Amino acid sequence: MCGIFGIVGKAGPVSEEQVRQLTDLVAHRGPDGSGIHIAGKVGLGHRRLAIIDLSANGAQPMRHVTQPVWITFNGAIFNYLELRRELELLGAFFHSASDTEVLLNAYLMWGRQCLERLNGMWAFAIHDGRDNTLFCARDRFGIKPLYYTDTAAAFALGSEIRQLLPLIDERRADADLVDEFLLCGLTDHTQRTFFKGIEKLPPGHLLRVDVATGEHEIEQYYHLIPDRGAADADIHTGPDRVRRLLDDAIRLRLRSDVRVGTCLSGGLDSSSVAALAALAQRADGLAFSAITAVSEQPSNNEESYAAQVVERCGLSWIRTRPTYEDFSTSLRQLIDIQEEPFGGPSVMMQYAVMKAARANGITVLLDGQGGDETLLGYDRYYAPLLRDCFRKHGIHGLVAAARSALSANANIGWSRLAMLFIGMSWPAARQAGYRWRYGFMKNGTLPKALRQFALSLGDAAGMQAIEIAETNLPMLLRFEDKNSSHFAIEARLPYLDH
Repeated sequence: MCGIFGIVGKAGPVSEEQVRQLTDLVAHRGPDGSGIHIAGKVGLGHRRLAIIDLSANGAQPMRHVTQPVWITFNGAIFNYLELRRELELLGAFFHSASDTEVLLNAYLMWGRQCLERLNGMWAFAIHDGRDNTLFCARDRFGIKPLYYTDTAAAFALGSEIRQLLPLIDERRADADLVDEFLLCGLTDHTQRTFFKGIEKLPPGHLLRVDVATGEHEIEQYYHLIPDRGAADADIHTGPDRVRRLLDDAIRLRLRSDVRVGTCLSGGLDSSSVAALAALAQRADGLAFSAITAVSEQPSNNEESYAAQVVERCGLSWIRTRPTYEDFSTSLRQLIDIQEEPFGGPSVMMQYAVMKAARANGITVLLDGQGGDETLLGYDRYYAPLLRDCFRKHGIHGLVAAARSALSANANIGWSRLAMLFIGMSWPAARQAGYRWRYGFMKNGTLPKALRQFALSLGDAAGMQAIEIAETNLPMLLRFEDKNSSHFAIEARLPYLDH
């Protein structure tokens, strides 16, 4: 996890001082070092958080050993050891043990196709002096951010919005996004930001800039294809396959030259990650550290569940207990950290976990983010389940599925299930419900993402694809990145292994 900056001047050479200043606006993301690369109209900057190869050989921006190609990179390539071996067999030479140099050599060897071989999270910019272009990309699900602005004077990109604000003419809110946030709490569902003139590269997209002209083009390289055959998969082999994939995802994300721990809320997602990570770490004779933010509200307190995981798995447990005073005194800082609006206090609990990790010398944290989206963990997914059972087996199938759901989930009853089944089975009714609920808004037009979601409520795979790409996950990933980065923590998310 690092902070990056890049700029292409349209009127002439870029300023070294400006590149350094705008790079250092995200010094919190990378306290272990800094560097810049200036080549005429191109400037790259980097703030380093050293995770793999802590030596000076891993410093950035990094140049290829023989070619005039430079990279500034934020993220982690988890399968870098396997890729390195493959590249060495193809004749590549390395002078460091970093995943950054593996990524750079992969680009030299395979061009844009290198993205298909990467397992990890990334936002990077490569200045290729051979054809005088800037090649940039963001990982498949957008775990790492990449913001950009295109003005008359320059094209620029960065890890955070604050780096680009000095480059735009005036700071104005995007009124449409403000309306949508007030209407239904949506954020991060488009490539626009709340700041007019600053956008973000969408997940799974690459970007090329022609240095000579400053013109850019964006292309999608990864498409999330809903697996509509998953419901018919073998119920006996499916869980085993999920277990193998999660084991492998965690194994890869434990690779680090600094201390690794995990978040532990007490819920299923983080508990599974903690248990499997502890099992993998036990082979090295080490007690794995888990951090829990304990709520003062009894209804939200899952400390007892986390305690069971700690005891069962032999974890070293770190607990933090944010108070109302902590929340009220940290709110202004949280707003600054997040840069854009957020709609609930859970962001504060995550902030407290990251703060505790830094205080206890943990630099890398595993987290269960993405588990609900990948494994259909929200109550609303009962709707397509019930519809499917009713379509295939009639009223008896519907009742059997409802009873199964009730026995598996103590938090819902017959009335909740009925509401989900009826309210989510007819898109028109769902859209009308949105408009009734938010009738106080002068502009009652639903955001495109919500309209699409309402239309997909009978299709679990379609719902899942929209939540991963638009309505849910992008917002959660922004919270995670900004909170962890403020404390110079690298958050790794096993459930988002593609």
